[in-house]
This record gives sequence, C-alpha cells and structure tokens, in this order.
Amino acid sequence: MAVNTNFENWVTVNTKIKVLFVCMGNICRSPTAEAVFRHYVENAGLTGRILIDSAGTHDYHIGEAPDARTQRAAQQRGYDMSALRGRQVEEGDFQHFDYVLAMDRANLAILQSMTPADSDTRARLFLEYACRHAEREVPDPYYGNADGFERVLDMVEDAAQGLLQEIRQQYFLA
Repeated sequence: MAVNTNFENWVTVNTKIKVLFVCMGNICRSPTAEAVFRHYVENAGLTGRILIDSAGTHDYHIGEAPDARTQRAAQQRGYDMSALRGRQVEEGDFQHFDYVLAMDRANLAILQSMTPADSDTRARLFLEYACRHAEREVPDPYYGNADGFERVLDMVEDAAQGLLQEIRQQYFLA
C-alpha cells in the first residue's frame, strides 16, 4: 500500500489560518491591523485561506466603529475600515484563532492571564513580525495627533508584511 507522503502538506494547505489582532479598546490599533492585513491577504489572493478579526481587552467600545481619525488615516492609504465594529476578546478566541497578536505588552499580559491552560495558541506581540521597526509595541494614538495614526500605520504595514510572509512559509501558501 502506497503512503501519501504529501498528506501533512495537504492538511496544512487545506486549513484556514485564523488571525486575531488585539489592543485595548478595539477602535484604533487592532482594527488598523485587521484592515491592513486583510488588504495584504486579498492582494495575495488568500482571502479564502486566512480569517482575520480584531478585538479589545476592555469593553469600552463594543459595537462601535473604529475611531474617526483611525479610519481617515487608513482611508488615505487605501484601507477600508467602515464595516469593522469593536468587540471584546473572549477566552474562546484562544481555541478558535491560530494567532492572537497584541499591540503592546500591557495587552499581552492581559491576554496571557486569560489564556486557557489547554490552549495551543499563545499570545504574542504583533511587532515581532516587523522587519523595519525595532520597537515591539504599537503606541496607542488615541490621545495624540494625526502623526500618531500615521506612525501606527507604518508599523502595522511592516508587521503585516512579515506576518503574511511567515504564514505563507509555515502553511505552504504560494
């Protein structure tokens, strides 16, 4: 009986990869990451292969659209956030998502404290995937000026490219 040596690759290639971006309120950084990453995934022709979502560690903005300044900055670069709405991260997200990516260490600590013991998914910092930025935390632009939203976009674009490259390599996506 012949053994299918490509079975592992077939399973990997036919699995939907799920990515969750997390910040505090889910109205600035994590929806920016969701919109940018979704754009890159669409351009790579991988929309049916990668599921993307975002959430906040706090319940401040559940059901709300992203911050108007965040949307304006993203729109200027061609990213559409109009359909996104805030939600709070849940313990079940660790069972559902392959990647749970925090925007900063404070939110990473919250995610780590709520990770179920039996979960294979471990939260990480999103900027671990950045190539052009040495920083590992995406700063919260909420209380700043327009430059802060542009800086967030620069960092998110960098990390999103690195994340997509990693996923393509790990899951054999051309």
